[in-house]
Amino acid sequence: MSPDFLIIAAIIFFVAGIFHGSIGTGFPMIATPLLALITDLQIAIILTLIPTVLVNLVSIISEGNALAAVKQHVPLALYALLGSSLGTILLISLNSDIFKALLGIAILIYLYIDKVQFNLSWIRQRPQLSKLIFGTSAGFLGGLTNVMAPVLIIYSLESRHTKKQIIQANNLCFMFGKLIQIILFSSYGLFNQSELTNSLIMILVTSFALFIGIKIKKRIEADLYKKILKRLLLVLAIIILIQVAF
Repeated sequence: MSPDFLIIAAIIFFVAGIFHGSIGTGFPMIATPLLALITDLQIAIILTLIPTVLVNLVSIISEGNALAAVKQHVPLALYALLGSSLGTILLISLNSDIFKALLGIAILIYLYIDKVQFNLSWIRQRPQLSKLIFGTSAGFLGGLTNVMAPVLIIYSLESRHTKKQIIQANNLCFMFGKLIQIILFSSYGLFNQSELTNSLIMILVTSFALFIGIKIKKRIEADLYKKILKRLLLVLAIIILIQVAF
């Protein structure tokens, strides 16, 4: 990776880290499409692996009662790990621009999911089956595109989770997915010493951005950041879909 690319990537990680620190979500959903504009999706996901694990861990702990949250959500996260394994193997095998289009579509679904009325009462009636279906599906989508949120949001809303539970469940699922991706990409020789070094540099940038974001969280309304985040994601999704089309 050239120095120019790493500088641009560092700026992207900084912006994504501030958003995540201030509202508790958004890091991979911002970093991945921005990186995908200047490289292929596989490299974008590899570069975000270790920083995302850090972000997820900080988010889980910052919400409080981390051990209780892990105990509550670990079955869902294990299914997400399984799905992420399958999605990652498919991504490694094909590495197609089709997955960039899927990333754009996943972001659009995330943005407009609150416009759709769901009636999935069976999620609460059959909790084990719902964890299997939604955890695996979220992991599979995350393995392919680095975006799990659309599937997890549907599950969390229908499960009547609190904001705290949603943040901790989503971050735990994503962390498990990233850990298995590190193992898989390493086993295929795609995550080596060079990628590790670049990731560690991005961790420093992300950590600083998270610190700033958490400070901002205490001073500025989260709703403002959510509006900015959604507008940014809409623009990114449209640009990615146009890029793939042409």
